[in-house]
Amino acid sequence: MQFGVFTVGDVTEDPTTGRTPTESERIRDTVRIAVKAEEVGLDVFATGEHHNPPFVPSSPTTLLGFIAARTERILLSTSTTLISTNDPVKIAEDFSVLQHLSQGRTDIMLGRGNTGPVYPWFGKDIRKAVPLTVENYGLLRRLWREDVVDWQGEMRTPLQGFTLAPRPLDGIPPFVWHGSIRSPEVAELAAYYGDGFFANHIFWPPSHTERMVGVYRQRFEHHGHGPASQAIVGLGGQVFMRRNSQDAVNEFRPYFDNAPVYGHGPSLEDFSTLTPLTVGSPAEVIDKTLGFREYVGDYQRQLFLMDHAGLPLKTVLEQLDLLGEEVVPVLRKEFAANRPDDVPAAPTHQSLLRAAREADPADRPDT
Repeated sequence: MQFGVFTVGDVTEDPTTGRTPTESERIRDTVRIAVKAEEVGLDVFATGEHHNPPFVPSSPTTLLGFIAARTERILLSTSTTLISTNDPVKIAEDFSVLQHLSQGRTDIMLGRGNTGPVYPWFGKDIRKAVPLTVENYGLLRRLWREDVVDWQGEMRTPLQGFTLAPRPLDGIPPFVWHGSIRSPEVAELAAYYGDGFFANHIFWPPSHTERMVGVYRQRFEHHGHGPASQAIVGLGGQVFMRRNSQDAVNEFRPYFDNAPVYGHGPSLEDFSTLTPLTVGSPAEVIDKTLGFREYVGDYQRQLFLMDHAGLPLKTVLEQLDLLGEEVVPVLRKEFAANRPDDVPAAPTHQSLLRAAREADPADRPDT
């Protein structure tokens, strides 16, 4: 099972000091967080994509390419690439380049985002969000898999004799996750193609995530990709830790109360009861995270949000130390216990390459 962190890249005032980092500081701090995530033994770092203030990750592959040069092992992903408003040709090119730069440490999470104005900013009609998603992804798959693409759709100009350059590393496209908080259409798209489904499990109650993952698993099996238990599932999560639980609550409360997304709404205690947010000791984070398996089944990837709402870099790095040293080692052991043999591991470039060579012996280097 893979463990990691994702960022939304918000530039938010620290409510305890009144200081707001510059955009430059926030971008550079994101790089430091990714490097620290590798240092503490995490498997994945992912960034969102936003094109409006107060967010800075408008060019995820630029950021991830820079991080690739400063890391050696960690897998680099997006926590949203906007499939509905980005051109699929450019997505295919950018992620193929990133694959080569990172030597295969790349996958991608596709989604529609949650900012309505982004559609006209990129010349798209939000009323066609679902058809755009379906058509763009169908083209993206072909661009990564076919040497020459002739294509015609309804949402963009046709392609004639188009060849992607560079081709995906080793002929293996990046593994695709489809991310969603509330859209069953996204779960269906992931299931139809046999891709991964990432339920961004940070705002809604467990019952909602259980339904979304259940739909995906059922449809994965319906489309003939294997038993529902073999579907590839990822979850988001949100934590703040100190060794003493009450210290964590006291320190995090002003950040929660003033957070751009959920501030000035439910209390910290109510939100923690109703959603997967965990504020407390490492042991409490372990217990609550292990409970996710009770309603989504055995899954493959767990990402945590830890650097939002104005939290200073020093605090985020301390959180990563706790996550890497005290939480993830226990989660790895406990999630592995009693895991059925038929539940697949999270796909990586190397595992996909091995599978391709086993399926086509002519591709093996020694044949």
